[in-house]
Amino acid sequence: MTSKFPNIEAKILDLGREVSAGLAANTDVYPAPPMSVADLDAAIATYEAAKEALVAAQAQAKLALEEKDRVLDVLVNGIKSELRYAENTVDYDDGKLKLIGWSGRRHKTPLAVPGAVYDLESSDRGAGWIALDWKKPKDGGKVASYKIQCREDCEEHWADVGVALEPKITLSGQETGKRLVFRVVAINKAGEGTPSNGVLAVL
Repeated sequence: MTSKFPNIEAKILDLGREVSAGLAANTDVYPAPPMSVADLDAAIATYEAAKEALVAAQAQAKLALEEKDRVLDVLVNGIKSELRYAENTVDYDDGKLKLIGWSGRRHKTPLAVPGAVYDLESSDRGAGWIALDWKKPKDGGKVASYKIQCREDCEEHWADVGVALEPKITLSGQETGKRLVFRVVAINKAGEGTPSNGVLAVL
């Protein structure tokens, strides 16, 4: 019976009505049901009244919620106007605004230059190309991109040879047969970080 019994309220109500009507019409077959037809009908009527009361209460709750939201908007607008008045009156003075539970304008923390890239290494290389990967800086400002630089082992001047957005790159078109040193510098709008360790390679 449990598997066949409905679990939707409307179907339960329909079944109750069918059972009541069937018992009332077939007293010779069902002479002594455990719950009299009158009691069953009373239970059905009580349920219907409770359901109607719930619907009415939900309608009232909806109206109450709408009214609460309306008066909250009035309150919010009122508080905001008071705060704007206070900010303009004391020229955003933080100490004076704290007297009314508010605060002055927050100053943005300036962007810091990135920290140093570390653990630069070459995972693979060939004639005229090299694959490099590295670890992101542990400190400093957020990295916007990475600048890859190169110089001959016997020189001091570094030349820019590539830009990467991720901590890896494969550079092609590099000179062959020379001792080249590669390094990576993290950059953002604030400036350049400390260069990484160098990687020596002959391509």
